[in-house]
This record gives sequence, structure tokens and C-alpha cells, in this order.
Amino acid sequence: MPKPFRYLEPTFFAGLFDDPLLLVRVRPTGRAILFDCGKIHHLAKRVYTSIDAIFISHAHMDHFMGMDSVIRHSHASPRTIDVFGPPGLSGRMANKFACYDWNLADTFWGNFRVSEVNNDGSIASTLFSGPQAFAATPEGERTGVLYGNRHLTVTAVHCEHRIAVLAYRVDEGAAFVIDDARIADEGVRKGEWLKTMEKMFHNGAMEGSPIRYPWSRGDIVEERVEHDAAALYRRIRKLEKPASIGYVTDIGFSEGNMESIAGLLEGVSLLVCECAFLASERKKAQLSRHLCSTEFNMMLDRLRPSYVLPMHFSKTYQRGSEPLYRQIEPPSGVTVLKIPDRLTPRPIMESEVPKPEEL
Repeated sequence: MPKPFRYLEPTFFAGLFDDPLLLVRVRPTGRAILFDCGKIHHLAKRVYTSIDAIFISHAHMDHFMGMDSVIRHSHASPRTIDVFGPPGLSGRMANKFACYDWNLADTFWGNFRVSEVNNDGSIASTLFSGPQAFAATPEGERTGVLYGNRHLTVTAVHCEHRIAVLAYRVDEGAAFVIDDARIADEGVRKGEWLKTMEKMFHNGAMEGSPIRYPWSRGDIVEERVEHDAAALYRRIRKLEKPASIGYVTDIGFSEGNMESIAGLLEGVSLLVCECAFLASERKKAQLSRHLCSTEFNMMLDRLRPSYVLPMHFSKTYQRGSEPLYRQIEPPSGVTVLKIPDRLTPRPIMESEVPKPEEL
């Protein structure tokens, strides 16, 4: 993966023909968020246990069937996992929990908070409590940021796949970075006080807080007090755009979808996007509400990401991926990232199973 990120480490846990599976690790905390949840059994348990939130595009099997594996590896862990998706997701999760017997539920078991993202931007949440055998409790609706912490923010937009599909954007949190030229122009001297300012920055305590700093001009050196540390930081910080990730899958090429995607993902650092069909099968792509390579290229021309990772290529092209990569024509400044055709382990035959030994 490219390295435009300070805090985030994206890993695409699938091959071109596999079910889409994007994990974004938060380096400072070691925690992670996951996008889509299809065939997922190849992930190590320590990956499952690091996941704090899961973002589902839609509930077709190749994007949602792996939730059973998540439940299996996480249900007895004393924490709450957030799950986001389109309307109807809470009912689907309730049905998954209802499939199993939970008579051994214990007080230390974890919870799942399932949040449905409505078309008007409101978010309706339901808590499934592990200690109560995953009984559902509605938590009401809210508006605002879909999901966020100090290191990242996740937003989403509705698209159409004959059903509601969510496309997602991850924005990296702002970093504390000083611009040497700007700090010199201000006459501000570096020193231990910058560590104090950085601590205030990470604690969200800069606004309206005083800070002492050394100032000099020529032979004059004095200590000054800025009564609003945030104001001083704005004068000396390095101006840079935080890195971002876009995740798009299973959308038809339509004016409405393209407008929604452009409004969310224009100029992202890394775009992870489906390209299901070759140009010769554009009609098939339109009927199934997927993207072909021609439409993929048109999207790239509009969004202009720094990097793009094509994925979710139709299994009808099992003989290989080279025809797809030959048809991708990125505009200037866009780098295409190539992934293996397959990453998930292949199924085994009975002839490959070791025979039991007599004792």
C-alpha cells in the first residue's frame, strides 16, 4: 500500500476475484476498522479481536456472510463493536443472533451496536447485549458524524444497486506539524514548550488556553504569552491536507450515483473501488448495476484520487486479470495499485485430508 498516511495502515485482505475486504489499522492504538464482511475466514483471530467497527456496504452474501465469523471470534470479548450499514441492517443482525442458542451467555460478554444510515443522514442505532443473549434494545436516532475518534473520521453516502448501498470515506485526523518557515516568520523559537502545545493539541485543550513561548527579533529575546494556544498554532502549523480513503463497491453507473460519489470522494488519497466487468460487457454491467472498465475510467477522471486499487472483478474472468489492467486508463497523477488475483486459501478435496493413524 502507498504511504501517504500518518496514523492509518490500509490492508486489502482479498484478491481481485475474492470478496472485498478492506481493513484499516490505526497505528497509534493498534485497533482497526473493517469495510465489508464477506468471505473472511482467512483472517487471524488477533485481527478479529482488534476490530472496533465494521462498515457494511449492503447485505448481499459476498459482503455480509462473514459476520457470523466476526460474532464467533468476538462475542465473548468484553467490548462493544459498532456495525454500520444501510436501512434494514439491524433486522438482519437480529436474525443472525436468533440463529444460535445463547444459553451460556455470561456477564463479561461483549455487545454489538448496529447503526442504520438513513438516506436523510440520520443514524438509528440498536444495541445487541451479549450478557442478555444479544437481546435488542433500540437506542434512538442521531445526526452528525457517522464514526470518529482522534485519528480518523468516517462518513458515508447512499448509492443505488437496485437496493441501498453505502459508499464510505475515511479521513485521517489532523497531525501536529510545525512549519519551520512560518515559525521563523513569527519570530517564535522552538523549545520544550512545543511539547506542551502538542500535548494540548492531542487532548483537545488548545482553544482559549494560554501558553508561554520564546520570541526573538534580531538581538531581542523575550518570553511571551499567547492567551489562545490554538491561535498561535494556526500561525505556525504546516498547512497540509489530511490523507483519506474511499471505499466504493456494487454501484451502477448513473448520474445520481456519480454525483453522490463525487461529492464524497473527489480527491481522496486512496480509492478502493470495484471494477467488475470489461468494456465489452458494459451492457451486462448496467443490467447488474456494476461498473465496467469504461465507467471505472470515467469515474477516475472525475474523482482524481492519488492512488486507486481496483477490486471485485467478476469471477466470469477466472482465467486471469491482465485484460482488466490493460483496460484501466488512469488520468495523469493517478497511480493504479495491482493486487493478486486470489488471496483467500483454496478449498481442499477429501484426498488432501490426512488419514487418521491407529494408536
